[in-house]
Amino acid sequence: MSLNSRLRRAIVHGYKNAPALRQIMDNAGVTPADIQTLADLPRIPVTTKDQIAQTQQQDPPFGGWLAVPKESLTRIFISPGPIFEGEAEGESEEWDIGAFKAIGMGSGDIVFNTFSYHLVPAGILLDGAIRATGATVVPTGPGNTEYQVQIMMALGATGYVGAPSFLKIIFEKAKEMGIPGQDIPMKKAFFSAEPYPPSLRAFFEQDHGMITTSAYATAELGIIAYDRTGESAMRLATNMIVEIVDPGSGQPVPPGEPGHVVVTTFNETYPLVRLGTGDLSAYIGEPDDEGYYQYIKGWMGRVGDAVKVRGMFLHPLQMKAAIGKFEALGNSQAIVTRPETRDNVELRIELKDASADKDALGQEVKAAVSQACRLKIDVVTFVETDSIDASARAVVDERTWE
Repeated sequence: MSLNSRLRRAIVHGYKNAPALRQIMDNAGVTPADIQTLADLPRIPVTTKDQIAQTQQQDPPFGGWLAVPKESLTRIFISPGPIFEGEAEGESEEWDIGAFKAIGMGSGDIVFNTFSYHLVPAGILLDGAIRATGATVVPTGPGNTEYQVQIMMALGATGYVGAPSFLKIIFEKAKEMGIPGQDIPMKKAFFSAEPYPPSLRAFFEQDHGMITTSAYATAELGIIAYDRTGESAMRLATNMIVEIVDPGSGQPVPPGEPGHVVVTTFNETYPLVRLGTGDLSAYIGEPDDEGYYQYIKGWMGRVGDAVKVRGMFLHPLQMKAAIGKFEALGNSQAIVTRPETRDNVELRIELKDASADKDALGQEVKAAVSQACRLKIDVVTFVETDSIDASARAVVDERTWE
């Protein structure tokens, strides 16, 4: 089935069964009959994750985005927002597995999946994608580094799925435990959740002889694009439509020009049409016969103020809402750094009450923000009143990727 045919089918289904999508299209004066090709998609407004969260708050729990009976769901995931996402039977096997095939992952491989299996969909959905290649999954999740090394050696695990920085930590722990690099069995790795700089690629591919791929993905959409060694571009997944558009107008931008990554899925359970990821990228190459581009440059930054940290987005609104519950606190700012290949989040907060117990208050604030943002806060530093400009960026990313 051609891409345009799949698009028409997805729009008809979504309009008929997802009230939220139907409302968006009705408000724009667009009917399913108006969307016949990729060129027609910009007639539908871009929807942001914040808008989805808002509609779900107004009409809980799914805000009109669920297009199947709630009783038919096999899982419900929760992404930061919170945003509730339903999954029906078999969807975790419908991901584009081209990234895994590119590194030769398949039957006979034992693969560590170090993404989280609770709340967010990453761990479980990637589990399904790995199994679709014929490989065996070990659902290790994050953390427990020494134990991961022991399991890796005991099972002879050949593959890894997770953040590149965490695999480096595992390899370094193996070295501390006296295991020579040549004895490490892992030779294939699928990386996501953070940038994959040349220095890390050299560490894995040159120093350890691995075959690796880096994927651009989001919790709601899955794998959007992935790279292959020696290619300067990222190949787009085949189970969705990716547009690069002007952040203001939502209209397409020329090849090579940075724009907002907007995605339309073919998911009939939870139909997302023109979902704005908040990320920036650019087309590379020429379009195919249907006007669709096959490659993008990869992640080039954010449209808004949210910053991805350890695979999760740190949203300023969620952070400030948690801090705002404390009367003794004023303006705040999060500083993200990356000492020794691990993301570190420091909260700098104005303290209006000098008599406050800083240690106790710091622990309370750290717990409140960590829970609201679903992200561990490493340090809370109290500063003097009026030392943080209220108009300054709420989240400052000082990390470097080399």
